[in-house]
Order: sequence, then C-alpha cells, then structure tokens
Amino acid sequence: MKKLNSEKKSPLTKADKKSSRVLAVISAFVLCFSCCTVAYAADDPLAVINNLSTFIFGLIRAVGLIILGFGIVQVGLSLKSHDPSQRANGFLTLAGGVVITFAKEILDVIIG
Repeated sequence: MKKLNSEKKSPLTKADKKSSRVLAVISAFVLCFSCCTVAYAADDPLAVINNLSTFIFGLIRAVGLIILGFGIVQVGLSLKSHDPSQRANGFLTLAGGVVITFAKEILDVIIG
C-alpha cells in the first residue's frame, strides 16, 4: 500500500506568502477608503454627472493603486530571484499602475 502524503509543500516561500498577504491587506484598505464618496442630491444634472465622474475616477485610482502595489511586489521578487524577464514584467506593471493611478490628471493635462 502506498502512503498518501497529505502534506504538500507550497512552492511559495514564507517571504512570498508574507508579501502577498501584505499586498492583499493594502489593496483591501485602499479599496475600502477610495470607494467612499458622498452623494449629494442636486437639482442640476451637470452636478450629478460630475459626482458620477468623480466616483468612477476614484474607482479607477483604486485599481491603479492595486496594480502599482502588485508591480512593486513583482520587482522586489525579481530582484531576489535575479530573473530579468520577471523584472521587466514588474517594471511594466509598475508603469501601468502609475498611468492608471494618475489617469484623471493625465487627461486634464491633455485636454488643457
């Protein structure tokens, strides 16, 4: 009879697990506080549209911050493992997170 090995070793190290937990906590914290917006009842339809725009850009900023945090973790893990392709992906993720986080400001600069 074969013995069943119920204990499988995880491919992630303790540092990897800890960094993923930290990223999850930070992401949840950012998401909770960036989604809280005050809804004002207004008779002006333009004010309602502006409030909706502010809310949507707040959600986009939250997603950008999560991607930014994930990019930082990826770059850190790639520096630890000396993996150039993972490092390149980490920097691309980091740059994408910065662009998404500051999307409203970038659009304001483009529009004028």
